[in-house]
Amino acid sequence: MGVVLTFRASGVVNFGHAAVATFLAFAFHEFRATGDLVLPLFGVPHRVFLLPRPTVATALVVLVVYAATLGWLLHRLVFRPLRRATPLGRVVASVGLFLYFWAVVGLDWPTTPDVRPVLGTANVTVLGRLVGMDRLLLAGLAVVLGGALWLLAHRTRFGLATTAAAENPRGAVLRGIDPDRLAAWSWVLATVLGALVMVLGVRTVPLDPLNNALLVVPALAAALLADFRSYPVVVGAALALGMAQSELLNLRADVDWLPDVGLQQGLPFLVIVVVMVVRGQGLPGRGDGTAGRLPAAPAPRHVARTTVVLVAAAVALLLGGSSDWRAAVITSTVFAVLALSVVVLTGFVGQISFATYAFAGCAAFTLVKVTDAGLPFPLGPLVAVALAGGLGLVVGLPAVRVRGLSLAIVTLGAAVALSELLFRWTWFAGSAAGAEVGPPVLAGMDLGIRARGDAYPRAAFGLLCVAVLLVCGLAVANLRRQSTGLRWLAVRSNERAAAACGVDVGAAKVSAFALSAALAGAGGVLLAYQRLTLSADSFGVFSSLSLLALVYLAGIGVMSGSLVAGVLAPVGILALLSGQDVGQPSPYQFAVSGLLLVVAAVVYPDGVAGAVRSAWSAVARRRTSGASSRSHQLAS
Repeated sequence: MGVVLTFRASGVVNFGHAAVATFLAFAFHEFRATGDLVLPLFGVPHRVFLLPRPTVATALVVLVVYAATLGWLLHRLVFRPLRRATPLGRVVASVGLFLYFWAVVGLDWPTTPDVRPVLGTANVTVLGRLVGMDRLLLAGLAVVLGGALWLLAHRTRFGLATTAAAENPRGAVLRGIDPDRLAAWSWVLATVLGALVMVLGVRTVPLDPLNNALLVVPALAAALLADFRSYPVVVGAALALGMAQSELLNLRADVDWLPDVGLQQGLPFLVIVVVMVVRGQGLPGRGDGTAGRLPAAPAPRHVARTTVVLVAAAVALLLGGSSDWRAAVITSTVFAVLALSVVVLTGFVGQISFATYAFAGCAAFTLVKVTDAGLPFPLGPLVAVALAGGLGLVVGLPAVRVRGLSLAIVTLGAAVALSELLFRWTWFAGSAAGAEVGPPVLAGMDLGIRARGDAYPRAAFGLLCVAVLLVCGLAVANLRRQSTGLRWLAVRSNERAAAACGVDVGAAKVSAFALSAALAGAGGVLLAYQRLTLSADSFGVFSSLSLLALVYLAGIGVMSGSLVAGVLAPVGILALLSGQDVGQPSPYQFAVSGLLLVVAAVVYPDGVAGAVRSAWSAVARRRTSGASSRSHQLAS
């Protein structure tokens, strides 16, 4: 209901809703235990002592006030400035909140605080089974809140004005309605609801930063069934979905031959795909008619010269640099390949995907399987990349009928489903200890990363990574400058106009999705050779979100953005230049990524690459203007 509230009021699908609620729940239990109010900050003192030994009632009052204040600040500082932004800008801002609040919880609470359930621990017998009273109370509370929100939306001036402002903000302003004020109150109410349900349902969903933040996926599935409009429908859909997930969990315990994987995590993805394909349309839109500027996507220039310079620099560092420099160059190169996947799909076509690392993981684990089966290098990697591209084609099929925010929901569900179903299936991903991949060997020459002492990582593997990035980059550059790239940009700008001009919109989107997944697969293969031992956690959804954050910050609409993202990668070149240990990622990387993503979405959507390009263009214009002025003076 909180997700529906914010969407109805401001057109934002808040992917960070559950992460914000998770932080508030941790802060509530910390306040009950210590009397400290924890602020959502890091790196600076951020605890405020309020009361010694607060009661439950006092803690709940403080929680409501705190959640309301935080909801108002999120709207005021983040989403109000983005009210005329593109859907991409609003999505990446909410993803930034997702990353930031999840990371802040992990930094503040390495272990779960003292949790004392507010609704007690009593059980009752229902149809011969023990059921916690808190479950029944939560279900009743959900029904009551659903009815109250329906009455608020349809029987009060506030609700009717919010609906009117969502449909036509300009018309609402002419009638004296302030859409921003209504949206702010909706964000306040949604944040309070999220915090309360996370606190009250602590026995149903134990506090865990990862699992709690990802509760947004089944919440989105229920909201989709309700078309992001009807509160009674979203309550019924959510309760039904939750009960179905519980039954799947019981079924796995009762049926021995079922794989020991998270079947219940795959159900929301199935619901999302079915709803999207059957309806064949995106989320209900807003009637404002205004659209923010998309990130610039100019054609790549000076490709040959840039390629020679960058390849020469990389080779020099790999052959003449220290082991730290080799490690940093390898990490940045692999990350640049993955970033190129995001640039193709999101930067060129405008399709938002959160499944990049999921496709990379499919390729990586496939490489392990085909290598163990005896398929040599480079046939094994090529098969793995082809399979990732085929899987991307299948996951991207809903892109033919949906777009933008809708596709982002599909890919988020797909990423969670693949991570919990496929990557935890021992037949595919190996044992809990992880799967190991052998080194790449070509014509008897070892191209792997293994070495002893300062010889690790081997320069030969770094050269292999540079070669893969070179091939992928040149292929994408050629496609971008040809008619394929022009069709992609036409689809990104306006699908209806592109179709009117004869562009096959569906084919353009599916081809970009397949290419993006194949590029992610190439990055996954390199990751497999780099990490040697793989696990499900190597390709989690948070890695995809962090990748999107860095690529957007670097410049998501240009190929140079992928190279800049590689430089910015954790334990990459920039980390080494700043004095960080390249063998140990910074504990603040996800928090910083989330914060920078929000700032970039609000302040400068063209990213670092766009800023450099604008500065260079300004210098060139001044030089041209100065030369013209001098020529004119000489002629006169």
